[in-house]
Amino acid sequence: MNDEQQLHTEQKRMGAVMLTVMWVLFLIILMFFFNGFLKKQYNPNQVTNVYTDSDNFKEVRLQRNRDGHYLSSGTINNTTVIFLLDTGATNVVIPFHIAKKIGLKTGQRTHSVTANGTVYTYATRLDRISIGTIEIHDVGASINPNTYEDVILLGMTFLKHLEFTQRGNTLTLKQYVE
Repeated sequence: MNDEQQLHTEQKRMGAVMLTVMWVLFLIILMFFFNGFLKKQYNPNQVTNVYTDSDNFKEVRLQRNRDGHYLSSGTINNTTVIFLLDTGATNVVIPFHIAKKIGLKTGQRTHSVTANGTVYTYATRLDRISIGTIEIHDVGASINPNTYEDVILLGMTFLKHLEFTQRGNTLTLKQYVE
């Protein structure tokens, strides 16, 4: 093989490498774009819509996700979490791995009846839960060591302090200021 053929082969190889690198970069960019898109479909309330009316109440409006659920970003004891609003849940239910991250202590062992049967949980108290400007203090909760999801069920120990209405794909939470 002469020098000219070798140079031509080298250029073809370099072109193939550059084409491969371009496709890999394109796919990575596409992956980041669709990952953000899917996260927004899963939790359209990553930033909550907050409204107030002359200091009489605090209001948060949540949009339903593609699965028909209301998820929202919020905080427990100043740690950012994702809530799934569940009017059928008696307590706020926190997976054990999230409770550990927040620094919650496990209290008395109890049992809870769920859609999947009876499970053992641990009682705990939360200093503060918030969604947007809505904030409730000293809330009873359960730590569930049997679930591995990254979502906290926001049950009636929180929701009973609020007025909530659903209209179309919007759930409105209102906390009246005393």
